[in-house]
Amino acid sequence: MNGTARHALVILRRKQVEQETGLSRSTIYQRIREGTFPAPVRLGRHAVGWRVGDIERFLLEPSRYRAEPVTDRSSRREVRHEGG
Repeated sequence: MNGTARHALVILRRKQVEQETGLSRSTIYQRIREGTFPAPVRLGRHAVGWRVGDIERFLLEPSRYRAEPVTDRSSRREVRHEGG
């Protein structure tokens, strides 16, 4: 697997996302609900992570970032209940 493909598969956990973005946990989840921060991907029953590419796109222009609309209501519900 080349470096670009491997980079595309990297998942960051919440603490790493907080460090990379400088945002707090509550701000991250508030912005997810508002559609101004990338939604996490489900890694397991009680675990989520963020694709590094999604976070990099957010960091290019944080004030102008708009997430793709979430069509799966269960994903939205799971994000709200994530405890860390």
